[in-house]
Order: sequence, then structure tokens, then C-alpha cells
Amino acid sequence: MRKFISGLIFTVLVVSCSTNPFTGKSTLNFQSNDQIFPTAFAEYDQFLKEHKVITGTADAESIKRVGQRIAKAAERWFNANGYEGYLKDYRWEYNLVQDEAVNAWCMPGGKIVFYTGILPVTKTDTGIAVVMGHEVAHALANHGAQRMSAATLQQYGALAGNLALGMSGSSAQTVELFNQAYGIGSQVGVMLPFSRSHESEADAIGLRLMAIAGYNPEEAVKLWQRMSQMGGEAPPEIMSTHPSNETRIQNLKQLVPAAKQEAAKFGVTSFE
Repeated sequence: MRKFISGLIFTVLVVSCSTNPFTGKSTLNFQSNDQIFPTAFAEYDQFLKEHKVITGTADAESIKRVGQRIAKAAERWFNANGYEGYLKDYRWEYNLVQDEAVNAWCMPGGKIVFYTGILPVTKTDTGIAVVMGHEVAHALANHGAQRMSAATLQQYGALAGNLALGMSGSSAQTVELFNQAYGIGSQVGVMLPFSRSHESEADAIGLRLMAIAGYNPEEAVKLWQRMSQMGGEAPPEIMSTHPSNETRIQNLKQLVPAAKQEAAKFGVTSFE
């Protein structure tokens, strides 16, 4: 049984890898866009029905305008790097929703929401482009599907451990201790670092996209400096799904030159 479980997990890992077009590295992904996109589109439509969507205002138009430029930059990048047609199933949509949360998100397939609460932080189209590029990057790199796949694998690991302990005649107390240790260890040691790596990757990709779209990537540093000045308690980085503001700011400073170099490949050398 142990060999069977190990073989099953190994097979899942081998057959479920896809290549990240931005890094060239293999990523764990059990989910295809054909499976995820229809569900995401339906959930997005339902969300819009249940929330107040802002239309016809200068802010709403800024969200759409910036989103369209970022999407066009993404298409230029994919076409130039041998991924023609990569975005054919994406259905871009950009909406501003009345909500005081300082947040924005992009569902798989390109369905984007900005909350009004983040606009005092973004301030300008360029600030919006920082957030837009980051959120779009999550969708382009299939981070949502990867997180779902990692969660599935986490469940497989728990199942394998419980079966192995059961076969060895371990006591109920031992099984309970294993489940507690496995839950904490896999979350802190695997799932949270996995999520933080996605955030850092989305920052890097987002900077490239906004620069190719003609927005100054240096604004990303300023935006996160403003974000860090908002105050509020944050969990220690090791217990968070996101890098700390300080880590993020330092990483962004290092990433700005590469983003400008990438934009130069597309003839973009001045920014707004």
C-alpha cells in the first residue's frame, strides 16, 4: 500500500506539470483552463450581481483604460516570445466595485475587480497599473490553478500519512499528533511559502507588463511605500500569504531596471 501511495503521488507530480512561460520552469498544475475558466466566469458574473458596480465615472474609466493597456502589453509579450494564441480563451473584463476594502483581484481567465477602497492608494493611472499588472500576472501564470493543485497534493499527503499509520497499528493519539504536526508543518513550511513565491513572481511579471504598456515601473515602489504607511497590524511574514511590505519594496527596487530593459525590447523607453 505504501508503495502504491508513493507511486500515485509521483505519477500525479509527473503528469501534472506545466511550463511557466515567464520563467521557463515547470509548475505543478492539475487544472486546465477548460476546467477552470467557465467556473471563474460564472462566479465573476454572480459577484457583480451581488455588489455595486461603478460605471460612467472617471475612476471606472481609468480601470478599464489601464486594464486594456496591460492586456495589450501581455499579448505583445506572449506573441514576441513564441506563445501566439496563449490568451485566446481569456475574456478580459474590468470593473470598479463600491467597497472600502483596499483590494483588487483577477480571476482565472482575466476577470478583474478593483475596489474603490484601493483608489486613494493607487492615486493615478500609473498606480492603478502597478496593481493591475500584479493581478493580471496571477492569472497569466495560472497561480490560482497551482494553488488548487498544491492544496490537492497537501490532502494526498495527509491521506498517505494516515493510511501508513493505520497499517502500522499506531494509536489514535499518534494519528492525531501526526495530523496536527502535518497540518501546521505543511501550511507554514510549504503552502505559505508557495503563496509568497507567487506574490513575488506576480510583482516581477506585473512590472514588466506595466513597463511594456508605457507606465513607469518605479511607481510600484512608491505605491508600496504608501501602502506600508497605512498602518495596521500584519502577521509575521513566515505566517503570511504575502511578503512583508519591507521585503516587497526592496524586491521591487531590484526589479525595476529589468522591467525597463524588457520594455526597451518593445521600443518603449519613456514612461508616464
